[in-house]
Amino acid sequence: MEYVTPEGFRLDGRRPLEMRQLRAKIGAVAKADGSAVFEVGNTKVIAAVYGPREVQNWSQQLSDKALVRCEYSMANFSTGDRKRKPKGDRRSTEISLVIRQTMEACIMTHLMPRSQIDIFVQVLQADGGTRSACINAASLALADAGIPMSDLVTSCSAGYLNSTPLLDLNYAEDSAGGPDVTVGILPKLNKVTLLQMDSKLPMDIFENVMELATEGCKAIANYLREILQENTQQLEYRRGL
Repeated sequence: MEYVTPEGFRLDGRRPLEMRQLRAKIGAVAKADGSAVFEVGNTKVIAAVYGPREVQNWSQQLSDKALVRCEYSMANFSTGDRKRKPKGDRRSTEISLVIRQTMEACIMTHLMPRSQIDIFVQVLQADGGTRSACINAASLALADAGIPMSDLVTSCSAGYLNSTPLLDLNYAEDSAGGPDVTVGILPKLNKVTLLQMDSKLPMDIFENVMELATEGCKAIANYLREILQENTQQLEYRRGL
């Protein structure tokens, strides 16, 4: 199947280096300490953060830093697939672990010893790039909760199809079986917190694809900062500051 036309267009009409439209909203869950909805194209994710609060299970309490827990799930209506997925399936457990480890890299856990932070992420609509969308939603929700972070962590994917590097794969491109690289970075610190690849790539092509995903992460970081600034201005306006 041809994923890039001779004219240089993808299946959804984008150019190879073009990202899908981004949308985000803060404060989606009223009872959570912080929450956010993040959308990229037709992929939509909601994240809620509770904490820092007292550790519920004393045996898990850490004396020198906060305990970070993460739970990932997909709504049954998020895909066209009508099979019901069990809540604790392997993929959900693996993605929960990936999100938690990525978030731990940016949260200043040492400032909140003997406490716990719970991150809940749910995919409402899935059209490729769900892992990255979950990380971006969680990052925004943590900022909304006022959790101290060294930087906003952002994530983006890139792939290689029809001998062309492609930014931000949708579901059709993701399912094509080509190499897919997911990157998570701390943009201001210029540090990589996540790097996943599901098949082999020659080193020169891998560097191009990773660079493309990193640029996508930086573009998302700029967008998330704009959303946070707008939210802050609205709060100031409401309080008459």
